[in-house]
Amino acid sequence: MKRVLVLFTSMSGNTEEMADLIERGMDGQNIDIVKKQIDIDNVSVDELKELDGILFGSYTWGDGDLPDELEEFYDDLGDVKLTGIRAATFGSCDSMYPHYGAAVDILRDKLSERGADIVLDGLKVELTPDEDDEQECLEYGKAFGQLLHK
Repeated sequence: MKRVLVLFTSMSGNTEEMADLIERGMDGQNIDIVKKQIDIDNVSVDELKELDGILFGSYTWGDGDLPDELEEFYDDLGDVKLTGIRAATFGSCDSMYPHYGAAVDILRDKLSERGADIVLDGLKVELTPDEDDEQECLEYGKAFGQLLHK
């Protein structure tokens, strides 16, 4: 059985909703969802080495920054090798800002830099997921699960 960590931070609940939908999209694919955390400070980067896959979600703060609650974890990622682990990133975004969904891209780049195999483009949803976005999140989870088994 494959082990996946769905890891996210959410301020308004939008990214949390995406995480729930993505997780549901992996149902029935013989995948053990290891942990789903709102408080990133409770997760150690060492836990990542024991996984087959990581789905990492975050909202973007301000003009394109990571949220404060991710800073320490993000810095700690610089000390871990993720070679052989499949990964993808997601998050709710706000097109009012010039760097739309920058946190999704920042996290993708960091995971890739640490050796993770980025298997899907980052999934970005404008604010609260609507019905079409919900379906896209479900499909994202399904696709990730299928790629995990290849």
